[in-house]
Amino acid sequence: MNKGTLKRSDDLDQLLKSLHLKRILEIYDEQLCAAEKEDVSYSEFLTRLLRAQWHHRQETALAWRIQQAKLPERWSLASFPFARQPGVNRKQIHTFAELEFIAKAENIVLVGSTGVGKTGLASGLLLKALENGYRCQFIPAQDLFDEMYASLADRSTRKLLNRLARLDVLLIDELGYLNLKPEQSNIFFKLMEERYHRHSTIITTNLDYDEWRNFLGNQAMVDALLSRLRHFCHTVRINGPSLRDPQG
Repeated sequence: MNKGTLKRSDDLDQLLKSLHLKRILEIYDEQLCAAEKEDVSYSEFLTRLLRAQWHHRQETALAWRIQQAKLPERWSLASFPFARQPGVNRKQIHTFAELEFIAKAENIVLVGSTGVGKTGLASGLLLKALENGYRCQFIPAQDLFDEMYASLADRSTRKLLNRLARLDVLLIDELGYLNLKPEQSNIFFKLMEERYHRHSTIITTNLDYDEWRNFLGNQAMVDALLSRLRHFCHTVRINGPSLRDPQG
């Protein structure tokens, strides 16, 4: 490049703003200076600018997806304390992180007592899915059933089911002993029926399957629900210490 040949002009600034190329506008002078020092070609200079803009858009899109997914914390599998939790098979979790279970519309159910890391692992898998462009949502089980009950009052149940059923991955956290009305159980069954072998659901729970009848009621419905949920499913039982115990 010839020194000074591509200095920014007011016209260029306006064009970059109009085209929403904010990142290029921010780094243009810095990249121009570096390109002149390194004597790179015009093509390489343009490539550097466009690559930076592309990365910026990817990061912005990911931040938006994470916000929409309502992840309470940005837990990642890289930060999970596998060394402190012998009840978790690290290899199995990293296999899940390859996200083949999403492509196959398989479910993952993490079963274990409070504090063993179920939510952290599930959230780490959800973050991995978000990073790969999937539509996802994290929702505590109590909030889910509250939304289902509220939808009966304003007749928005169908709208709620449509929104949740089309998600690539739905993470239902802390499914356990809840005081449910039959209507809530029925809507939950309908949701799982509509997601069956279409999209993946991740559930964390402190209850094994034979205890689900105690809070969902209606044994025939629960049997039908579990038949669908477990048909294409990976059940991970975590028998290990609580990660919330004081250390040292």
